[in-house]
Amino acid sequence: MYLRRKPKWSMTRKRYKVNWFLVTVLMVLIALMVYVDRVIVPTIPPPFVPTPTATRSPESYVAEAEASFADGKLLQAIDFYQQAVKANPSDDTVYVAMGRVQVFAGLYKDAQSSAEAAILLNANNPRAHAVRAWALDFLGDYLNAEAAIKRALELDPNSGFAHAIYTEILVDSFLSGEGPFENLAKAAEESKVALALEPNTIETHRARGYILEATANYEEAIAEYQAAININSNISDLHLALGRNYRAQQVYDKAVEEFTRANALNPSDPNPDLFISRTYATIGEFAKAAQYGESAVKDAPADASLRGNYGVMLYYTADWAEAAVQLGLTVNGGRTAEGAVVEAIPLTTDARVVEYYYTYALALARTNRCGEAIPLANTIIGRVPADEVAVASASRVFEICEANISVTPTFAPASATATATTTP
Repeated sequence: MYLRRKPKWSMTRKRYKVNWFLVTVLMVLIALMVYVDRVIVPTIPPPFVPTPTATRSPESYVAEAEASFADGKLLQAIDFYQQAVKANPSDDTVYVAMGRVQVFAGLYKDAQSSAEAAILLNANNPRAHAVRAWALDFLGDYLNAEAAIKRALELDPNSGFAHAIYTEILVDSFLSGEGPFENLAKAAEESKVALALEPNTIETHRARGYILEATANYEEAIAEYQAAININSNISDLHLALGRNYRAQQVYDKAVEEFTRANALNPSDPNPDLFISRTYATIGEFAKAAQYGESAVKDAPADASLRGNYGVMLYYTADWAEAAVQLGLTVNGGRTAEGAVVEAIPLTTDARVVEYYYTYALALARTNRCGEAIPLANTIIGRVPADEVAVASASRVFEICEANISVTPTFAPASATATATTTP
């Protein structure tokens, strides 16, 4: 007897129960893979390829530059203009705007370059020629400055900006001795035309104030400079100009206030410290004058004139030895202890230069360096005989040195052959 085995196969199909949870998970995973493939992957940069950076429009840089200029941040404004130029190198108006700010910042060579770049792009841009003329004026190239501003006025005779620049060129050429006296009358006319054409700009009020200052109409000049400051109170140069006119009117507290404001707006400029120094010297406060004179030197260590001013202030504080050091660099040139190279200022009839020379001679005499002081005093008398203060100071040098070289008798020890001798 044996048992019959059940066959391994059957005609009836076995049914399995569906795992709906597993099916759902798989569907979700598939959906995620499709989403990643179509949405996420395209946004991922390929490896070893630099990531592109977002570009800004030139207009946005220009807007930033204008805002910085309004805040008195001139160097920052220039930087934004440079970014605008990089974004669009073919826009001549941006070069012109940058050149204008560079003039206010005292970067005259840079301003000339910016204006000339604009002219290369558009030779008929009148404002570009005007900015170039303005830069050349500050650089002392009055002949080319006048030619440039006349070209600007040919292109646009109704540009108040160009008439304002012409005003300054005419005044500066006269003050330098290169232009005739008639330049002042012409400058006055140009300044009035500029104001009539553009009554609400810094440059037109500044130009009008400048001609009024040059003709000693200080009260009216103050009003014009103040009008320019009302348009933008954060321009250092305007506060310097206002302070100069307060000082001319002997309103010394307001003068120092304006110079201090200018210094706060542009701390790297030595001129505010120089003007404060001269103002304190005017009222006899030489210790303060020397302090600010030293600050000016620190701003521009290679400037011989600033060292001359500092030396003069030191002399009047009776620090004759250090005064001789600083004035020696002004008169003779040389290298400072910090390594700055100072170029000598030749003796001319300029009152400030003459002051440096006779004060140096006095400092040498005071420190008993008469071998240097006396020849210098003779040079001063021979070169500027019409300067009464200089001649009087040179004469004082002779008196001091004569007192230094007074003869005192001394005697040898007593002996049969001893004779009295004298030594200087």
